Amino acid sequence: MGFFSFLGRVLFASLFILSAWQMFNDFGADGGPAAKELAPKLDLTKAHLSSRFGVALPDIEVKQVVWAIVALKGLGGLLFVIGNMFHKQDGTNYSYLSFLLTL
Repeated sequence: MGFFSFLGRVLFASLFILSAWQMFNDFGADGGPAAKELAPKLDLTKAHLSSRFGVALPDIEVKQVVWAIVALKGLGGLLFVIGNMFHKQDGTNYSYLSFLLTL
């Protein structure tokens, strides 16, 4: 049963990892299609937040946001698979985060 649980996690995480890989391959000098779709939304969000808070927000490059999205997708997929290795069946969590919190 444990093998099938691990296999299901790997298959589910592969969607995120392959999505990040595709975004990485599409990333060009201009940021690729993801940057073209994200630029108007980022400008709208920045304008809304600056009007709400009454301060001018700094310029954010869309390429950096796309890089962050690619990195978080890949890292999240890997951690989803690896995080299961530190779980026991009784619910005890042996992850690095819980270890660091106990220090």
